[in-house]
Amino acid sequence: MQQITVMDKYPVFKLELAKSDTRLKNVDEVLSHLEDKILSHPVAKYIGRFDHYNHTTCLEVGKVSEDIIDAKNIIFCFGKELLKPEVLAIRPRSIGVAEMSDGFVISFMEAPNKDANNAMIDWVKSTKLS
Repeated sequence: MQQITVMDKYPVFKLELAKSDTRLKNVDEVLSHLEDKILSHPVAKYIGRFDHYNHTTCLEVGKVSEDIIDAKNIIFCFGKELLKPEVLAIRPRSIGVAEMSDGFVISFMEAPNKDANNAMIDWVKSTKLS
């Protein structure tokens, strides 16, 4: 798991996972695995999935790297407190999964809540064979 900065400002955690290092065969299987983690979490609430690849390729102006086979997000929320209206700007959360020919790139933006961040790190790491 790497911590990187995307576009010079977004703090992101990223796991590059070789297909030989996981039992999961495609983006949908990775998302199903993550959905199970979300559904079993005492606070997290599953919201849905977004097919980013399909959305982008259907746009007249859409561009997708030739290296990307599929790309989807799983969307969920950790919101156990709503003490300021501005917190809505950083919710809900999502984890993106991109399938490449030889593996997956799984990424999410760092959460301001340490417990949420640690849960997402654990969920993403759990996609890898032990």
